[in-house]
Amino acid sequence: MTPGQFSEAVLDWYDRCGRKDLPWQQDTTPYRVWVSEIMLQQTQVSSVLDYFPRFMTALPTLEALAAASEDEVLHLWTGLGYYSRARNLQKTARILVSEHAGEFPRSVQQLTELPGIGRSTAGAIAALSMGMRAPILDGNVKRVLARFLATAGYPGESRVAAELWAAAERYTPQQRVHHYTQAMMDLGATLCTRSQPGCADCPLHKACKARQMGRQTSYPASKPRKALPQKNILMPMLVNPQHAVLLYRRPSSGLWGGLWSLPELPDLAGLEQLTGQHRLKVGNSEQLAELGHSFSHFHLTIQPWLIRVTQDSRAVAESDWLWYNLAHPPRLGLAAPVKKLLKRATDALHAGESP
Repeated sequence: MTPGQFSEAVLDWYDRCGRKDLPWQQDTTPYRVWVSEIMLQQTQVSSVLDYFPRFMTALPTLEALAAASEDEVLHLWTGLGYYSRARNLQKTARILVSEHAGEFPRSVQQLTELPGIGRSTAGAIAALSMGMRAPILDGNVKRVLARFLATAGYPGESRVAAELWAAAERYTPQQRVHHYTQAMMDLGATLCTRSQPGCADCPLHKACKARQMGRQTSYPASKPRKALPQKNILMPMLVNPQHAVLLYRRPSSGLWGGLWSLPELPDLAGLEQLTGQHRLKVGNSEQLAELGHSFSHFHLTIQPWLIRVTQDSRAVAESDWLWYNLAHPPRLGLAAPVKKLLKRATDALHAGESP
């Protein structure tokens, strides 16, 4: 199959079956495409469908994103994970407003120089919102091309990545590049799926080498697995009489950077120092069920404790700590496990007040 035949087959399929009603496909602008592409990194379309409209309602323009508080941006991102994406989103918005007059560069190379924008994301912005011929290689496209060509090896390896990028460049057409780009992503998301590909409906199935060998799920090769290390922490939920929980802002870099979280202790022995720091008097305490959460590089087991406290009137407010009102929560960025634990705290408090 020649490159021309490849793109023609893909575009014909797109005209008949491609997705054309996704929120970011409406009123297409570089800003909307960029936000959607960043959200879609490491995240399913089904999840982004809930977040994208809410984000656009709150921050409809590049200028609005640049001017927003970090807390507001992280609040809108809460639950999507990989929070460095949100912080880089705002960094880029501020650079574009201050240094590029609020315009996206019309160059893939210049786009990749912005925080959080890699080669594939830059290509998607250029192709989908500017009509530029720019290949992409997101996870879906990698899978389509790796199977079509039976490219051996894990795509994270430089040799394999180079082969797939060369293929992406070879097959990207000169015309209708925005439709072709969307079609390739759609193929990987809806037909050429990881475990049960719908080969019978694929426009490339007759020339697909992996299908010819009956080894579709062997391509692309999975990332070599290694056992995730285990980390255990205790998270005390210090609740005052107004049903507010003490939270602190994590450092801007590292895990859950910039988000508000619960204190972390190795065990209950550290509670005295924590409560002393905030001049808190400890009352009744209750151990809640453990919560597990997996990251890409380790598995975390959280042991939450619900601890009632009262505050000394001489306590001094601190900028990196606050009392989070469970009944009227402020708009803050929370890590997904912390959000779950606060919900548990609310339920436990309500249960304790039942007659």
